[in-house]
This record gives sequence, C-alpha cells and structure tokens, in this order.
Amino acid sequence: MTPSWPSFWEHIPQSDRAVVSEILGDLLGTGVIFGDAGRDRQLFEHARQYRTEIAEYLAPLGIELYQDPDRPLFQARPIPGECPLTTRFSKDETLVVLTLWRIYDDHRMMQTSDTAMLTANDLDARLRLYFEKITPPTPAHLERILAKLRRKRLIRYQVNDDRPGESGIEILPTLARAIPFEGKEWEEQVALYQTVEPTAEQPADAAAESSEAAEGNEEEAAE
Repeated sequence: MTPSWPSFWEHIPQSDRAVVSEILGDLLGTGVIFGDAGRDRQLFEHARQYRTEIAEYLAPLGIELYQDPDRPLFQARPIPGECPLTTRFSKDETLVVLTLWRIYDDHRMMQTSDTAMLTANDLDARLRLYFEKITPPTPAHLERILAKLRRKRLIRYQVNDDRPGESGIEILPTLARAIPFEGKEWEEQVALYQTVEPTAEQPADAAAESSEAAEGNEEEAAE
C-alpha cells in the first residue's frame, strides 16, 4: 500500500509530487542532485523550486541541504554527531578519497580548466606518492572503489575495458565538500596512515566518515 501524501505538503501540485519524491530519493540515496544535463537538470530546477520544503524534510535527520552558488548542485551533507544515516569508508576507500581530494584541490588552485580529469594510472601514481608506506589497492579493488564513488556521485568514471589503466576519472565538485578541510587538515589525515598501517577492520578517519551523504543500509550491508 502506497503511503498517503503528507498533509503539510498539500500545496505541492499533483504534477510535481513524483518529481519531489525522486529528488528526496536521490538526496537520501546518493547525497547529490547535480543538474548539469538532461534529467538531472530538470531535478535540479524542481529542487530549487522546493528548496525550503526539502531542507525542512532533511533537517530532523541531521542533514543540511547545501546549494552550490556557482554550479547547478544540491548536496545533502550530514551534520557530524547529529545524522544517524552516515556510513564509514574502509581504509582503502579513505586513501583513494583523500588522494582525489588533493588532486582536485591542486587542480582548483592552478585553475587550468573547469574539469579535473585523470586516469586510473594517474590515481595509482598519486596514491603511491602520498602514501608511500601503504600497499595501494590492487587494480581490481581500485575499480570497485571507483565504482562506489561513482554511485555516490563524487566522481564520474569511464571504464576502459581494453586498457584499464587508462580508464577516465572526472572528480566532481561534490567530493571537495565531502571532506571540507584545508591543506593542513589534509596533511594531518595523511600522516595517520604514514605512521601506522590500519587494519581492514579499523574505522576510517572522521573526515572521510563524514563525507558519505545519507544512504540506505542495504549498500552498507552489501559492502
């Protein structure tokens, strides 16, 4: 049985209700509405129209709705200590996210182009540079990590089946807000992994933990 539409949203026209439901599903499932093209652009425009309603819906869950002033982007950001729906990154996922954050930050400082692009080989080289005391993920494991980050809309990832090392990665601006700290804090997080190699069971660092937008339990259980 389909639940009835909430009475406090009766002012939303019938024609917009399915779209609003889709927006909430995306924000809770991936944490992001990135309206740069196609259907995502339509969702962004509706999210902007109902920004107040969506923000009020997310607030009791301890989630802040952030709108990027420069891009067609909404991001659901868990408030540390208040949101019960966050998950943790594994150690290897944390290393990859920290590396991608640094690459994106360097790209943004250089301002060479609007898009931060690299290959899987480039990422592997940076991982080895930043975390020289850590054994980097295998190519197959790295591909699984990148696929997860793509699902979370932190990157775009185009697999090259013939030459996996040349698979393309575009770092989205959502990742910069996933771990929103400056260079000094980044150095401190990296230092944690340079002094001792955590076990697979050890929780990821707090900065990377907070980077996950609200997500359902099924993916957490599956992974």
